[in-house]
Amino acid sequence: MKKLLMLLGVGLISTSYIVAQDITDAVRYSMDEIQGTARFKAMSGAFGALGGDMSSVNINPASSAIFNNSHASLSVGLFNKSNDISYFNENNSSSDLTIDLNQLGAVFVFNNVNSNSLWKKFSLSVAYDSSTNFDNDWVARGVNPNNTIGDYFVENANGQPLGDISALPGESLSQAYSEIGSIYGFQNQQAFLGYEGYIINPDEDDTTNNYISAIKGGNYNQHYSYASSGYNGKLAFNFATSYNDKFYFGLNLNSHFINYDRSTFLDESNSNASSTITNVNFENNLRTTGSGFSFQLGTIAKITEAFRVGLSYNSPTWYRVSEETSQYLATTRIEGGVPINQIVNPNIINIYEDYKLQTPGKLTGSLAYVFGKKGLISFDYAIKDYSNIKFRPTSDSYFSSINNEINATLDTATSYKIGGEYRYKQLSFRGGYRFEESPYKDNDFYGDLNGYSLGLGYNFGDFNIDLAFSQSEREINYQLYNIGLTDAASIKSKYTDFILTLGFNI
Repeated sequence: MKKLLMLLGVGLISTSYIVAQDITDAVRYSMDEIQGTARFKAMSGAFGALGGDMSSVNINPASSAIFNNSHASLSVGLFNKSNDISYFNENNSSSDLTIDLNQLGAVFVFNNVNSNSLWKKFSLSVAYDSSTNFDNDWVARGVNPNNTIGDYFVENANGQPLGDISALPGESLSQAYSEIGSIYGFQNQQAFLGYEGYIINPDEDDTTNNYISAIKGGNYNQHYSYASSGYNGKLAFNFATSYNDKFYFGLNLNSHFINYDRSTFLDESNSNASSTITNVNFENNLRTTGSGFSFQLGTIAKITEAFRVGLSYNSPTWYRVSEETSQYLATTRIEGGVPINQIVNPNIINIYEDYKLQTPGKLTGSLAYVFGKKGLISFDYAIKDYSNIKFRPTSDSYFSSINNEINATLDTATSYKIGGEYRYKQLSFRGGYRFEESPYKDNDFYGDLNGYSLGLGYNFGDFNIDLAFSQSEREINYQLYNIGLTDAASIKSKYTDFILTLGFNI
Protein backbone atom coordinates (compact mmCIF):
# COMPACT_ATOMS: atom_id res chain seq x y z
CA MET A 1 0.00 0.00 0.00
CA LYS A 2 1.29 3.45 -0.98
CA LYS A 3 0.03 4.83 2.34
CA LEU A 4 2.54 2.73 4.27
CA LEU A 5 5.56 4.20 2.47
CA MET A 6 7.24 7.41 3.56
CA LEU A 7 8.61 10.05 1.22
CA LEU A 8 12.36 9.88 0.88
CA GLY A 9 12.78 13.69 0.74
CA VAL A 10 10.89 16.92 0.22
CA GLY A 11 10.34 17.24 -3.51
CA LEU A 12 12.70 14.33 -4.25
CA ILE A 13 12.08 10.69 -4.97
CA SER A 14 14.18 7.73 -5.95
CA THR A 15 12.69 5.27 -8.41
CA SER A 16 13.52 2.12 -10.29
CA TYR A 17 14.97 2.05 -13.80
CA ILE A 18 11.45 2.40 -15.21
CA VAL A 19 11.74 5.86 -16.68
CA ALA A 20 11.67 7.31 -20.16
CA GLN A 21 14.92 6.19 -21.77
CA ASP A 22 14.49 5.35 -25.42
CA ILE A 23 16.40 4.95 -28.66
CA THR A 24 16.68 8.69 -29.25
CA ASP A 25 18.61 9.03 -25.96
CA ALA A 26 20.98 6.27 -27.03
CA VAL A 27 21.62 7.85 -30.43
CA ARG A 28 22.03 11.36 -28.99
CA TYR A 29 24.98 10.34 -26.80
CA SER A 30 26.49 8.01 -29.40
CA MET A 31 26.96 10.56 -32.17
CA ASP A 32 30.21 12.51 -32.04
CA GLU A 33 30.60 15.79 -33.87
CA ILE A 34 34.13 16.94 -33.03
CA GLN A 35 34.08 20.73 -33.40
CA GLY A 36 37.84 21.02 -33.44
CA THR A 37 40.30 23.61 -34.70
CA ALA A 38 39.54 25.88 -37.63
CA ARG A 39 41.95 23.96 -39.88
CA PHE A 40 40.32 20.69 -38.88
CA LYS A 41 36.81 22.04 -39.56
CA ALA A 42 37.81 23.73 -42.83
CA MET A 43 38.90 20.35 -44.19
CA SER A 44 35.72 18.64 -42.88
CA GLY A 45 37.71 16.67 -40.31
CA ALA A 46 39.58 14.54 -42.87
CA PHE A 47 42.75 14.24 -40.80
CA GLY A 48 43.16 10.54 -40.03
CA ALA A 49 46.40 10.18 -42.03
CA LEU A 50 47.76 13.69 -41.60
CA GLY A 51 48.40 14.78 -38.05
CA GLY A 52 50.11 18.02 -37.19
CA ASP A 53 46.85 19.48 -35.79
CA MET A 54 45.56 19.26 -32.24
CA SER A 55 42.09 18.05 -33.28
CA SER A 56 43.55 15.36 -35.53
CA VAL A 57 44.61 13.60 -32.30
CA ASN A 58 40.90 12.90 -31.68
CA ILE A 59 40.68 11.06 -35.00
CA ASN A 60 43.99 9.19 -34.91
CA PRO A 61 46.12 9.14 -31.72
CA ALA A 62 49.29 8.71 -33.78
CA SER A 63 48.78 12.23 -35.13
CA SER A 64 50.60 13.96 -32.27
CA ALA A 65 53.90 12.30 -33.25
CA ILE A 66 53.75 14.11 -36.61
CA PHE A 67 54.43 17.44 -34.87
CA ASN A 68 58.05 18.61 -35.22
CA ASN A 69 57.76 21.01 -32.27
CA SER A 70 55.69 21.29 -29.13
CA HIS A 71 52.50 23.13 -29.98
CA ALA A 72 49.33 24.50 -28.38
CA SER A 73 46.06 25.84 -29.78
CA LEU A 74 42.81 27.39 -28.65
CA SER A 75 39.60 27.60 -30.69
CA VAL A 76 36.31 29.40 -30.20
CA GLY A 77 33.23 28.97 -32.32
CA LEU A 78 30.07 30.77 -33.30
CA PHE A 79 27.33 28.17 -33.87
CA ASN A 80 23.95 28.62 -35.46
CA LYS A 81 21.30 25.92 -35.77
CA SER A 82 18.30 26.81 -37.91
CA ASN A 83 15.21 24.65 -38.38
CA ASP A 84 12.38 24.60 -40.89
CA ILE A 85 9.46 22.79 -39.25
CA SER A 86 6.36 21.34 -40.86
CA TYR A 87 3.49 19.88 -38.84
CA PHE A 88 0.16 19.05 -40.50
CA ASN A 89 0.81 21.47 -43.39
CA GLU A 90 1.67 24.39 -41.13
CA ASN A 91 5.23 25.68 -41.43
CA ASN A 92 7.48 27.83 -39.30
CA SER A 93 11.18 28.29 -38.65
CA SER A 94 13.59 28.89 -35.78
CA SER A 95 17.23 29.79 -35.22
CA ASP A 96 19.56 29.43 -32.23
CA LEU A 97 22.95 31.18 -31.99
CA THR A 98 25.66 30.35 -29.42
CA ILE A 99 29.34 31.11 -28.79
CA ASP A 100 31.45 28.49 -27.07
CA LEU A 101 34.93 27.12 -26.48
CA ASN A 102 35.57 24.69 -29.29
CA GLN A 103 38.92 23.20 -28.47
CA LEU A 104 41.91 23.63 -26.18
CA GLY A 105 45.04 21.55 -26.14
CA ALA A 106 48.81 21.17 -26.20
CA VAL A 107 51.32 18.59 -27.41
CA PHE A 108 54.85 18.21 -26.08
CA VAL A 109 57.40 16.63 -28.44
CA PHE A 110 60.53 14.90 -27.10
CA ASN A 111 63.30 13.92 -29.52
CA ASN A 112 65.38 10.85 -28.76
CA VAL A 113 68.90 11.91 -27.76
CA ASN A 114 70.18 8.53 -28.96
CA SER A 115 70.80 9.22 -32.66
CA ASN A 116 71.30 5.49 -33.35
CA SER A 117 67.80 4.54 -32.22
CA LEU A 118 65.08 4.13 -34.84
CA TRP A 119 62.52 5.39 -32.31
CA LYS A 120 63.09 9.03 -33.24
CA LYS A 121 60.72 10.81 -30.86
CA PHE A 122 57.67 10.52 -28.68
CA SER A 123 54.93 12.97 -27.79
CA LEU A 124 52.57 13.60 -24.91
CA SER A 125 49.44 15.69 -25.33
CA VAL A 126 46.24 16.66 -23.61
CA ALA A 127 43.30 18.15 -25.49
CA TYR A 128 39.71 19.11 -24.83
CA ASP A 129 37.24 19.06 -27.73
CA SER A 130 33.53 19.77 -27.79
CA SER A 131 31.95 16.66 -29.32
CA THR A 132 28.32 17.78 -29.63
CA ASN A 133 26.43 21.01 -29.03
CA PHE A 134 22.87 20.30 -27.85
CA ASP A 135 21.55 23.88 -28.10
CA ASN A 136 18.30 23.77 -30.08
CA ASP A 137 14.99 25.61 -30.00
CA TRP A 138 11.93 25.17 -32.22
CA VAL A 139 8.13 25.17 -32.34
CA ALA A 140 5.71 22.91 -34.25
CA ARG A 141 2.07 23.92 -34.65
CA GLY A 142 -0.84 22.57 -36.62
CA VAL A 143 -4.31 21.04 -36.54
CA ASN A 144 -4.18 17.31 -35.87
CA PRO A 145 -7.27 15.63 -37.39
CA ASN A 146 -6.99 12.38 -35.42
CA ASN A 147 -4.68 12.13 -32.41
CA THR A 148 -4.83 14.01 -29.13
CA ILE A 149 -2.64 14.18 -26.06
CA GLY A 150 -5.48 12.27 -24.38
CA ASP A 151 -4.32 9.19 -26.30
CA TYR A 152 -0.94 9.44 -24.57
CA PHE A 153 -2.51 9.29 -21.12
CA VAL A 154 -4.95 6.52 -22.10
CA GLU A 155 -2.19 4.24 -23.40
CA ASN A 156 -0.13 4.78 -20.27
CA ALA A 157 -3.15 4.00 -18.09
CA ASN A 158 -4.59 0.95 -19.85
CA GLY A 159 -4.14 -2.21 -17.80
CA GLN A 160 -3.40 -0.30 -14.56
CA PRO A 161 -5.79 -0.60 -11.60
CA LEU A 162 -7.32 2.74 -10.69
CA GLY A 163 -5.79 2.54 -7.19
CA ASP A 164 -2.30 2.46 -8.74
CA ILE A 165 -2.76 5.72 -10.67
CA SER A 166 -4.78 7.89 -8.29
CA ALA A 167 -4.42 9.66 -4.95
CA LEU A 168 -5.66 8.04 -1.76
CA PRO A 169 -8.20 9.92 0.41
CA GLY A 170 -6.44 12.75 2.23
CA GLU A 171 -3.32 12.38 0.15
CA SER A 172 -2.00 15.47 -1.68
CA LEU A 173 -1.23 15.37 -5.38
CA SER A 174 2.48 15.79 -4.65
CA GLN A 175 2.51 12.88 -2.20
CA ALA A 176 0.56 10.62 -4.55
CA TYR A 177 2.71 11.47 -7.61
CA SER A 178 5.88 10.86 -5.61
CA GLU A 179 4.77 7.54 -4.11
CA ILE A 180 3.35 6.23 -7.40
CA GLY A 181 6.70 6.98 -9.04
CA SER A 182 8.61 5.27 -6.24
CA ILE A 183 6.48 2.13 -6.33
CA TYR A 184 5.29 1.76 -9.93
CA GLY A 185 7.50 4.03 -12.06
CA PHE A 186 7.19 6.52 -14.87
CA GLN A 187 4.26 4.98 -16.77
CA ASN A 188 1.92 5.08 -13.78
CA GLN A 189 2.91 8.68 -13.08
CA GLN A 190 1.75 9.62 -16.58
CA ALA A 191 -1.55 7.85 -16.03
CA PHE A 192 -1.89 9.63 -12.67
CA LEU A 193 -1.51 13.04 -14.35
CA GLY A 194 -4.16 12.15 -16.92
CA TYR A 195 -6.62 10.89 -14.33
CA GLU A 196 -6.18 13.74 -11.85
CA GLY A 197 -6.38 16.21 -14.75
CA TYR A 198 -9.79 14.74 -15.72
CA ILE A 199 -8.45 13.72 -19.15
CA ILE A 200 -9.06 9.99 -18.67
CA ASN A 201 -11.72 7.96 -16.88
CA PRO A 202 -12.21 4.23 -16.29
CA ASP A 203 -14.21 2.51 -19.00
CA GLU A 204 -17.28 1.34 -17.06
CA ASP A 205 -18.15 -1.19 -19.78
CA ASP A 206 -14.73 -2.84 -19.48
CA THR A 207 -13.45 -5.04 -16.66
CA THR A 208 -9.77 -5.12 -17.67
CA ASN A 209 -8.73 -1.73 -16.30
CA ASN A 210 -9.06 0.11 -19.58
CA TYR A 211 -9.67 3.85 -19.83
CA ILE A 212 -11.30 6.31 -22.19
CA SER A 213 -10.36 9.87 -23.03
CA ALA A 214 -12.54 12.90 -22.28
CA ILE A 215 -10.99 14.59 -25.34
CA LYS A 216 -12.97 13.59 -28.43
CA GLY A 217 -14.11 14.71 -31.86
CA GLY A 218 -10.97 15.32 -33.91
CA ASN A 219 -9.29 18.49 -35.21
CA TYR A 220 -7.09 19.34 -32.27
CA ASN A 221 -5.08 22.55 -32.35
CA GLN A 222 -1.60 21.62 -31.17
CA HIS A 223 1.32 23.89 -30.35
CA TYR A 224 4.48 22.00 -29.33
CA SER A 225 7.64 23.81 -28.24
CA TYR A 226 11.05 22.18 -27.80
CA ALA A 227 14.13 23.68 -26.14
CA SER A 228 17.41 21.94 -25.33
CA SER A 229 20.86 23.02 -24.22
CA GLY A 230 24.16 21.49 -23.16
CA TYR A 231 27.14 19.72 -24.62
CA ASN A 232 29.03 16.46 -24.93
CA GLY A 233 32.73 17.03 -24.28
CA LYS A 234 35.87 14.92 -24.55
CA LEU A 235 39.20 15.23 -22.74
CA ALA A 236 41.95 13.13 -24.36
CA PHE A 237 45.27 12.14 -22.78
CA ASN A 238 47.59 11.05 -25.57
CA PHE A 239 50.88 9.23 -26.05
CA ALA A 240 52.46 8.69 -29.47
CA THR A 241 55.80 7.71 -30.92
CA SER A 242 57.63 7.71 -34.26
CA TYR A 243 59.62 4.80 -35.69
CA ASN A 244 62.22 5.80 -38.27
CA ASP A 245 60.07 8.83 -39.15
CA LYS A 246 57.94 6.49 -41.28
CA PHE A 247 55.63 4.74 -38.85
CA TYR A 248 53.70 6.46 -36.10
CA PHE A 249 51.76 4.82 -33.26
CA GLY A 250 49.48 6.39 -30.67
CA LEU A 251 47.11 5.79 -27.77
CA ASN A 252 44.38 8.00 -26.33
CA LEU A 253 42.71 7.60 -22.95
CA ASN A 254 39.53 9.67 -23.07
CA SER A 255 37.26 11.12 -20.42
CA HIS A 256 33.77 12.09 -21.62
CA PHE A 257 31.18 14.46 -20.16
CA ILE A 258 27.45 14.79 -20.78
CA ASN A 259 25.42 17.82 -19.77
CA TYR A 260 21.96 17.93 -21.38
CA ASP A 261 18.78 19.82 -20.51
CA ARG A 262 15.50 19.55 -22.42
CA SER A 263 12.10 21.12 -21.94
CA THR A 264 8.97 20.42 -24.00
CA PHE A 265 5.57 22.08 -23.73
CA LEU A 266 2.33 21.11 -25.49
CA ASP A 267 -0.67 23.41 -25.70
CA GLU A 268 -3.66 21.57 -27.18
CA SER A 269 -7.14 23.02 -27.62
CA ASN A 270 -10.40 22.05 -29.32
CA SER A 271 -13.99 23.28 -29.63
CA ASN A 272 -15.61 19.89 -30.12
CA ALA A 273 -19.09 19.45 -28.65
CA SER A 274 -18.30 15.85 -27.71
CA SER A 275 -15.16 16.79 -25.78
CA THR A 276 -15.36 17.55 -22.06
CA ILE A 277 -11.76 18.82 -22.00
CA THR A 278 -11.18 21.89 -24.19
CA ASN A 279 -7.58 22.77 -23.35
CA VAL A 280 -4.45 20.96 -22.10
CA ASN A 281 -1.04 22.35 -21.16
CA PHE A 282 1.56 19.63 -20.63
CA GLU A 283 5.18 20.38 -19.69
CA ASN A 284 8.07 17.92 -19.38
CA ASN A 285 11.60 18.73 -18.21
CA LEU A 286 14.66 16.50 -18.34
CA ARG A 287 18.16 17.03 -16.97
CA THR A 288 20.89 14.53 -17.83
CA THR A 289 24.46 14.44 -16.60
CA GLY A 290 27.00 11.73 -17.20
CA SER A 291 30.63 10.76 -17.41
CA GLY A 292 32.35 8.09 -19.41
CA PHE A 293 35.59 6.50 -20.55
CA SER A 294 36.93 5.30 -23.89
CA PHE A 295 40.26 4.61 -25.52
CA GLN A 296 41.66 4.95 -29.03
CA LEU A 297 44.47 3.23 -30.89
CA GLY A 298 45.96 4.55 -34.10
CA THR A 299 48.78 4.28 -36.58
CA ILE A 300 50.01 6.31 -39.55
CA ALA A 301 52.44 5.02 -42.18
CA LYS A 302 54.39 7.08 -44.72
CA ILE A 303 54.33 4.76 -47.72
CA THR A 304 56.35 7.37 -49.58
CA GLU A 305 57.31 10.87 -48.54
CA ALA A 306 54.09 12.10 -50.16
CA PHE A 307 51.62 9.22 -49.65
CA ARG A 308 50.32 8.38 -46.17
CA VAL A 309 47.92 5.79 -44.77
CA GLY A 310 46.17 5.87 -41.40
CA LEU A 311 44.10 3.44 -39.37
CA SER A 312 42.44 4.08 -36.01
CA TYR A 313 40.05 2.34 -33.66
CA ASN A 314 37.71 4.09 -31.21
CA SER A 315 36.49 1.82 -28.45
CA PRO A 316 32.91 2.04 -27.20
CA THR A 317 32.34 4.76 -24.63
CA TRP A 318 31.17 3.43 -21.30
CA TYR A 319 28.93 6.03 -19.66
CA ARG A 320 27.35 6.31 -16.25
CA VAL A 321 24.27 8.51 -16.59
CA SER A 322 22.08 10.35 -14.08
CA GLU A 323 18.65 11.76 -14.92
CA GLU A 324 16.08 14.01 -13.29
CA THR A 325 12.61 14.86 -14.58
CA SER A 326 9.75 17.12 -13.61
CA GLN A 327 6.24 17.58 -15.04
CA TYR A 328 3.31 19.98 -15.02
CA LEU A 329 -0.25 19.58 -16.31
CA ALA A 330 -3.13 22.06 -16.54
CA THR A 331 -6.53 21.38 -18.11
CA THR A 332 -9.77 23.21 -18.78
CA ARG A 333 -13.00 21.20 -18.71
CA ILE A 334 -16.63 22.13 -19.24
CA GLU A 335 -19.15 21.18 -16.54
CA GLY A 336 -22.71 22.48 -16.81
CA GLY A 337 -21.58 24.92 -19.48
CA VAL A 338 -18.99 26.44 -17.11
CA PRO A 339 -15.22 26.17 -17.77
CA ILE A 340 -13.24 24.81 -14.81
CA ASN A 341 -9.45 24.95 -14.61
CA GLN A 342 -7.56 22.04 -13.08
CA ILE A 343 -3.84 22.25 -12.27
CA VAL A 344 -1.81 19.14 -11.49
CA ASN A 345 1.57 20.49 -10.44
CA PRO A 346 3.32 17.85 -8.31
CA ASN A 347 6.30 20.16 -7.72
CA ILE A 348 8.40 17.00 -7.55
CA ILE A 349 11.79 16.27 -9.06
CA ASN A 350 12.06 12.59 -10.00
CA ILE A 351 15.64 11.46 -9.34
CA TYR A 352 16.26 8.13 -11.03
CA GLU A 353 18.78 5.48 -10.24
CA ASP A 354 21.92 5.84 -12.35
CA TYR A 355 22.17 3.62 -15.39
CA LYS A 356 25.00 2.66 -17.72
CA LEU A 357 25.13 3.23 -21.46
CA GLN A 358 27.61 1.66 -23.88
CA THR A 359 27.94 3.50 -27.20
CA PRO A 360 29.31 1.81 -30.33
CA GLY A 361 32.97 1.69 -31.33
CA LYS A 362 34.25 3.10 -34.61
CA LEU A 363 36.91 2.08 -37.13
CA THR A 364 38.44 4.74 -39.40
CA GLY A 365 40.69 4.26 -42.44
CA SER A 366 42.48 7.24 -43.96
CA LEU A 367 44.54 8.23 -46.99
CA ALA A 368 46.48 11.41 -47.66
CA TYR A 369 48.76 12.78 -50.34
CA VAL A 370 51.06 15.71 -49.55
CA PHE A 371 52.27 17.84 -52.46
CA GLY A 372 55.46 19.00 -50.81
CA LYS A 373 54.97 22.49 -49.39
CA LYS A 374 52.22 23.33 -51.89
CA GLY A 375 49.32 21.52 -50.27
CA LEU A 376 47.61 18.21 -49.64
CA ILE A 377 44.45 16.17 -50.11
CA SER A 378 43.05 13.68 -47.61
CA PHE A 379 40.24 11.16 -47.27
CA ASP A 380 38.70 9.43 -44.21
CA TYR A 381 36.22 6.53 -44.22
CA ALA A 382 34.61 5.36 -40.97
CA ILE A 383 32.28 2.53 -39.93
CA LYS A 384 30.12 2.61 -36.79
CA ASP A 385 27.53 -0.03 -35.83
CA TYR A 386 24.81 1.72 -33.82
CA SER A 387 22.95 -1.54 -33.22
CA ASN A 388 25.69 -2.36 -30.68
CA ILE A 389 24.43 0.35 -28.31
CA LYS A 390 23.46 -1.12 -24.95
CA PHE A 391 21.68 0.14 -21.86
CA ARG A 392 22.93 -1.59 -18.73
CA PRO A 393 22.32 -3.51 -16.58
CA THR A 394 21.07 -5.83 -19.34
CA SER A 395 19.44 -8.01 -16.66
CA ASP A 396 16.85 -5.26 -16.14
CA SER A 397 13.73 -6.25 -18.09
CA TYR A 398 13.09 -2.72 -19.40
CA PHE A 399 16.66 -2.27 -20.61
CA SER A 400 16.63 -5.74 -22.15
CA SER A 401 13.50 -4.78 -24.10
CA ILE A 402 14.93 -1.47 -25.32
CA ASN A 403 18.22 -3.14 -26.29
CA ASN A 404 16.27 -5.56 -28.46
CA GLU A 405 14.48 -2.59 -30.02
CA ILE A 406 17.84 -0.87 -30.65
CA ASN A 407 19.13 -3.98 -32.38
CA ALA A 408 16.06 -4.08 -34.63
CA THR A 409 15.91 -0.34 -35.37
CA LEU A 410 19.50 0.88 -35.68
CA ASP A 411 22.08 -0.07 -38.27
CA THR A 412 25.71 0.19 -39.29
CA ALA A 413 26.44 3.71 -40.53
CA THR A 414 29.36 4.73 -42.73
CA SER A 415 30.80 8.18 -43.21
CA TYR A 416 33.42 9.72 -45.42
CA LYS A 417 35.25 13.02 -45.41
CA ILE A 418 37.34 14.69 -48.09
CA GLY A 419 39.59 17.65 -47.37
CA GLY A 420 42.17 19.68 -49.23
CA GLU A 421 44.62 22.48 -48.60
CA TYR A 422 46.59 24.73 -50.96
CA ARG A 423 49.42 26.89 -49.63
CA TYR A 424 50.71 30.11 -51.14
CA LYS A 425 53.65 31.41 -49.13
CA GLN A 426 52.29 31.86 -45.57
CA LEU A 427 48.65 31.74 -46.67
CA SER A 428 46.59 28.51 -46.79
CA PHE A 429 43.27 27.93 -48.58
CA ARG A 430 41.17 24.98 -47.42
CA GLY A 431 37.97 23.16 -48.26
CA GLY A 432 36.15 19.93 -47.57
CA TYR A 433 33.04 17.78 -47.89
CA ARG A 434 31.55 15.16 -45.60
CA PHE A 435 28.73 12.64 -45.67
CA GLU A 436 27.33 10.61 -42.77
CA GLU A 437 24.74 7.87 -43.09
CA SER A 438 21.75 7.77 -40.79
CA PRO A 439 22.17 5.44 -37.78
CA TYR A 440 18.60 4.22 -38.38
CA LYS A 441 17.56 1.48 -40.78
CA ASP A 442 14.69 3.75 -41.81
CA ASN A 443 16.42 6.95 -42.88
CA ASP A 444 13.05 8.59 -43.56
CA PHE A 445 12.84 8.93 -39.79
CA TYR A 446 16.38 10.29 -39.36
CA GLY A 447 18.13 11.29 -42.55
CA ASP A 448 21.70 11.31 -43.80
CA LEU A 449 23.93 14.31 -43.18
CA ASN A 450 25.66 16.29 -45.92
CA GLY A 451 28.09 19.12 -45.26
CA TYR A 452 30.82 21.26 -46.75
CA SER A 453 33.46 23.61 -45.37
CA LEU A 454 35.88 26.39 -46.33
CA GLY A 455 38.75 28.09 -44.53
CA LEU A 456 41.82 30.29 -44.50
CA GLY A 457 45.01 30.23 -42.48
CA TYR A 458 48.07 32.39 -42.07
CA ASN A 459 51.37 31.17 -40.63
CA PHE A 460 53.55 33.77 -38.90
CA GLY A 461 56.25 31.22 -38.10
CA ASP A 462 55.88 30.29 -34.46
CA PHE A 463 52.30 31.54 -34.46
CA ASN A 464 49.32 30.81 -36.74
CA ILE A 465 45.76 32.06 -37.04
CA ASP A 466 43.01 30.08 -38.82
CA LEU A 467 39.39 30.72 -39.77
CA ALA A 468 36.79 28.21 -40.92
CA PHE A 469 33.20 28.16 -42.11
CA SER A 470 31.21 24.93 -42.27
CA GLN A 471 27.61 24.05 -42.97
CA SER A 472 25.67 20.79 -42.90
CA GLU A 473 22.06 19.66 -43.25
CA ARG A 474 19.95 16.78 -41.99
CA GLU A 475 16.22 16.01 -42.15
CA ILE A 476 14.44 14.23 -39.32
CA ASN A 477 10.89 13.35 -38.32
CA TYR A 478 10.61 14.15 -34.62
CA GLN A 479 7.93 12.08 -32.88
CA LEU A 480 6.19 14.19 -30.22
CA TYR A 481 5.59 11.33 -27.76
CA ASN A 482 6.60 7.68 -27.74
CA ILE A 483 3.00 6.41 -27.43
CA GLY A 484 -0.47 7.82 -28.04
CA LEU A 485 0.31 11.15 -29.70
CA THR A 486 2.98 9.71 -31.98
CA ASP A 487 2.60 12.15 -34.87
CA ALA A 488 5.89 13.61 -36.03
CA ALA A 489 7.07 17.10 -36.91
CA SER A 490 9.17 17.16 -40.08
CA ILE A 491 12.34 19.15 -39.37
CA LYS A 492 15.03 20.25 -41.80
CA SER A 493 18.00 21.32 -39.70
CA LYS A 494 20.94 23.39 -40.93
CA TYR A 495 24.10 23.66 -38.80
CA THR A 496 26.44 26.58 -39.46
CA ASP A 497 29.79 27.13 -37.70
CA PHE A 498 32.38 29.89 -37.74
CA ILE A 499 35.63 28.87 -36.02
CA LEU A 500 38.67 30.93 -35.02
CA THR A 501 41.88 29.19 -33.88
CA LEU A 502 45.06 30.62 -32.43
CA GLY A 503 48.03 28.25 -32.50
CA PHE A 504 51.63 28.66 -31.39
CA ASN A 505 54.78 26.67 -30.87
CA ILE A 506 55.93 26.22 -27.27
